[in-house]
Amino acid sequence: MKILDIKSLSVPDIKIIKFARFHDLRGYFAEQFRISDFSNTPELGSMKNIEFVQGNESYSKQGTIRGLHFQWNPHMGKLVRILSGHMIDLALDIRKGSPTNGKILAYEMTTSEDKDYGELIWIPPGFAHGICFPENSLLEYLCSGEYNPNCEAGISPLSKDLDWSLCDKRLKQSFHRIAEKTDLITEKDRNAQTLGEWNRDGRAENFRYSSLKEEGLC
Repeated sequence: MKILDIKSLSVPDIKIIKFARFHDLRGYFAEQFRISDFSNTPELGSMKNIEFVQGNESYSKQGTIRGLHFQWNPHMGKLVRILSGHMIDLALDIRKGSPTNGKILAYEMTTSEDKDYGELIWIPPGFAHGICFPENSLLEYLCSGEYNPNCEAGISPLSKDLDWSLCDKRLKQSFHRIAEKTDLITEKDRNAQTLGEWNRDGRAENFRYSSLKEEGLC
């Protein structure tokens, strides 16, 4: 895997990883993951301790909103990339005691066969994850924990008490334009807890910032 660049978003635990594509007359080849490169790259911080145990693929129609989802026992981080289309990735810090608790970020991802690079976004444990789709899109993601339906929860992406102050204003506006019109969001996601309700929920103690740091998960 040839890593071209690694950058952190305004919550530095969220990483954007740019990797090379190698083009020739036939098309291109890319190695989008190699465990040794992730383990030996200091800029990736806590990712050196991550083992990916599950891979998922998801197709979403234009106007779809998914999330904001999270899991414990085991905690789950997600390494996400887009295969076709256009997505706005959302990450909400739910780590109790974190200096950025309650703040939500967005990152825009598109792809084209002509680009000489691809991108991954790392959403570590302790963040609620969601995605908004301005176009029909196909994506895949690797998970650092196996899915456990008994230890999952969600916060509504429409919750009025989310703090968007660190989010790119253009992407915030794009999300809200889609959210105002779309029917392509499940009732479970639309009517999930607010951030305040989740913070008062006893299960939120599974996401103590200090504990996650001690375990090397973020």
